[in-house]
Amino acid sequence: MHHFHYKNESLHCENVDLSSITDTYGTPTYIYSAQTFRDSYQRLDKALAEIDHEISYAVKANSNIAILHLLKELGSGFDIVSAGELYRVIAAGGDAAHCTFAGVGKTDEEINYALDQGIYCFNVESIHELEVINSLAKAKGIKAPVALRVNPNVDAKTHKYISTGKAENKFGIDFEAIEGAYAHVAANLDSLEIKGLQMHIGSQLTQVKPFEEAVNKVLSLVRMLKDTYAIEFFSIGGGIGIVYEDALASGQQSWWDKQTDEQRPLTPELYAERIVPLLKPLGLKILLEPGRFIAGNAGVLVTECLYEKSGKSKSFRMVDAAMNDLIRPALYEGYHQIVPFKQSQISDKTLIGDIVGPICETGDFFCQSVELPNIERGDYIALMSAGAYGFTMASNYNSRPLPTEILVDGDEFKVIRKRQTFTDLIAGESV
Repeated sequence: MHHFHYKNESLHCENVDLSSITDTYGTPTYIYSAQTFRDSYQRLDKALAEIDHEISYAVKANSNIAILHLLKELGSGFDIVSAGELYRVIAAGGDAAHCTFAGVGKTDEEINYALDQGIYCFNVESIHELEVINSLAKAKGIKAPVALRVNPNVDAKTHKYISTGKAENKFGIDFEAIEGAYAHVAANLDSLEIKGLQMHIGSQLTQVKPFEEAVNKVLSLVRMLKDTYAIEFFSIGGGIGIVYEDALASGQQSWWDKQTDEQRPLTPELYAERIVPLLKPLGLKILLEPGRFIAGNAGVLVTECLYEKSGKSKSFRMVDAAMNDLIRPALYEGYHQIVPFKQSQISDKTLIGDIVGPICETGDFFCQSVELPNIERGDYIALMSAGAYGFTMASNYNSRPLPTEILVDGDEFKVIRKRQTFTDLIAGESV
């Protein structure tokens, strides 16, 4: 559920008409709903109430410090994958002691920075990484908190670029080798403190079965680690998927009620119903690392139609947003529902065509050969479900300034990132 809807024939975010934002700040612009962030976080938190748990928001999904501050105020911890993300969390008022540091390629500088800031734990992905962290911690005369990431070799049935839990993926330590890795830490690496176990099988999972399979597969391992090394937490990763198709409709309860059980997306309630009974007997703190679930449907990218072109094969609408602003469709064929600012255009004459951006790449598109509202020059559209892996993956390709980010809260909105200027584009460069 989210808070983008039509009111008086115009597209709104909460109580703000999106046209009032574009009239002032132009396009392309990311617009986020504060209440949607709150609702998603609190719904997941409530679903897990039966167990000792902490939600560690995956910063890579949307890392604007205003969003991180909002989540910190709700009680969120943070899952980080770089020193830069840790810096952002601290700048947003977050506590490093509630941050877990993941990733297969942490540099020495990043590890030292995280140790100095006092993070809760490193999620370690290889024996070699364990040895490096041990050496750096020893040089500081401290013990580094670590959890090993196990690769359970479970197929999450998701896109190959966001699958992380299979043996051929680069992430984690093989299931068959994980016990030996813990024994190696205990016997040889005296500047490490074993804190827990972590796993993550992939993103945008729309069924609960892969989660169940992965948890069931590692339960005996978790019990052994608790008995042998007194671990205090088990991190089960993130990956709960969101609605991309019919995303605008899915903000309405009436739409939800009309779906069959097979059509409804995975919910926190169903997730908890199946996972909590497996985890509760462990008596451990459970860490969860959602990113897309909390941020995905909380944002849209708005863009203006620049030109129309009807070719021999199909029709095109050129807009002022591009793949540098939102790369998901080009990178892994990610889908985003496209809706016009004017509700009347939904039922207006439609066309079959592409919506494309200005970048000199054939891959610069937001949709191809689909039925579209018949938008014209000067009309605005919103690319739904763009709150996660939108701005955080944006670039300056073709020397395009990064877009504005706006946060709406009730009937108010504020700029949480200014649009880049041409001067910003060359800052740090020299002849």
